[in-house]
Amino acid sequence: MASIPLNPQSRYDSVARLLHWVIATLVILNIIGGLAHDALEGIVNVMPLHKSTGITVFFLTVLRIVWRLVNPPPPLPSNMASWEKAASHATHASFYLLMVLVPLTGWIMVSAGTRPLDWFGLFPIPKFGVTKGDAIVDISGEGHEILAILFGVLALIHIAAALRHHFLLKDTILRRMAG
Repeated sequence: MASIPLNPQSRYDSVARLLHWVIATLVILNIIGGLAHDALEGIVNVMPLHKSTGITVFFLTVLRIVWRLVNPPPPLPSNMASWEKAASHATHASFYLLMVLVPLTGWIMVSAGTRPLDWFGLFPIPKFGVTKGDAIVDISGEGHEILAILFGVLALIHIAAALRHHFLLKDTILRRMAG
């Protein structure tokens, strides 16, 4: 495969790349942990790690949004089809929304419980002033799982699209976010 040169201005900066890969890894591991926690009950208590990781994703996402506002992403290639550009923008907007909503719904849900909420056992995380039976808690409980599954599906589509660009179209889309 002939390598297309990558213009440095068409690449994400190092902070954006680091935040992308750290958040992506944490999200994927957390979705797997969230889905597998019932099966792992009695073997390992996944939920404290799941909660701490979710809080981490939330705050890293806030940082990522601020970084993105100050450091806009590189433009998509001009030769990219308009439907692909629209799909890319919609996917990224959905990811940012999900990176906020999934941890936030989990945080609200956990706030109504009696178990402590802390960050990897190092310090407590304040809980929201909600109780079981509050509409927001019920909505968050249902929404958390549904949104996480949607997040996982969207992540798989995103990965497939990146691999399509790299291996089939042989363009520079994937390399914009690579190391």
